[in-house]
Amino acid sequence: MAAIDPGRVVADLRELKGLTGDDDGAQRVAWTDTWKAANDWLRKALDAIDGVSVESDAAGNIWATAPGDSERFVIIGGHLDSVPDGGWLDGILNVLAGLEVLRAQAPEARPLTLKLVSWADEEGARFGRSLLGSSAAAGSLEPDSVRGLTDRDGTALPDALREHGVDLDSALDARSALEGAAAYLELHIEQGPVLESIDKPLGAVLGTFGVERHAVRFTGLHAHAGSTPMDVRRDAFLAAARSALAFREDAASRDDVRATTGTVKVSPGIVTAFNGRCELSLDQRALDADVLADMLATAKAASERIAAEEGCEVSWERIWQIEPIPFDDELVDMADAVIEEVAGTSHRLPSGPLHDAAEMARVIPTVMLFVKSLRGLSHTKEEDTPVEDLELSVRALDELTRRALAWAA
Repeated sequence: MAAIDPGRVVADLRELKGLTGDDDGAQRVAWTDTWKAANDWLRKALDAIDGVSVESDAAGNIWATAPGDSERFVIIGGHLDSVPDGGWLDGILNVLAGLEVLRAQAPEARPLTLKLVSWADEEGARFGRSLLGSSAAAGSLEPDSVRGLTDRDGTALPDALREHGVDLDSALDARSALEGAAAYLELHIEQGPVLESIDKPLGAVLGTFGVERHAVRFTGLHAHAGSTPMDVRRDAFLAAARSALAFREDAASRDDVRATTGTVKVSPGIVTAFNGRCELSLDQRALDADVLADMLATAKAASERIAAEEGCEVSWERIWQIEPIPFDDELVDMADAVIEEVAGTSHRLPSGPLHDAAEMARVIPTVMLFVKSLRGLSHTKEEDTPVEDLELSVRALDELTRRALAWAA
């Protein structure tokens, strides 16, 4: 059995940080020259592993294959692309840890084939469509829904893809890459504060939150700030503000859910009048579909009650919705046991952010490992994880891969 070298992963992370970042952070935005430089680095590193073949699929995802006794395979996945001014670990840790697992396990005999995939455009930072490569492989991508997307310079998504050898209308051919897939494993920084707050380095991920995202619009009647008595005002902002507090209080009363008011717009928005119109955003997240539905129903009822009390009306418009995606129970148990063995302690937690694993979980058994994020920071150059925890996460991924290969066989 070849020895895993977690220190080499940290060295590789630092090398790519220097190659593809600047003083403001990582700049590996998908479909750019910097992202291509990271892809070229990865291909060179994979080509150096004896017995491993490398290819790209129709969606621009990079696949490395170490053959086993069976053509059925277990996948380790991640992404090299970043947001602008991003962190040195988000996504890329997954890929480089998987690279190290391939280095260690490729020379060994194994019952199934082992593959590493670097997904294209997980972040959606340039065109606003996240999980592009993995959704193409999973078959959930609808090309017509992204065909009209443009970046801030007016470049169309299909044109940017074409510059990197990807034809949008053929991207769904990437589905063939999953034929024979038995399990999907992904290591990721937590991007939140939970593991640090309970002093644990690693966690087994239960699944990704479902999301209900709405625009909530309150309509009253704006009038003069000086001439209108308080008891006859129909202040849309106050109705919205009270509702936002109600949304927060409901979420705080539940177990491990989220409710966020991220934007507020008022009209007329002048100092000498109270507002006749107010629109706020509400983003609700939960791992249980029934809980998420109840949160939405509770929020709507609260907004209607409060709007009536303030002499206003309220309407709701859905902006976006995705169902909760639980990971495979047996793989979650396996990941939890591996973490206990490697780190001496474990914790099970949901993922608030979406990941490529969410697309994979639609079609094959899937699990994620989380490693601690200091101060819960991500998508910023301040993103960090203690080196000793990074090394533990690599060891955990190596052992999880071995057990998943045996389990799938």
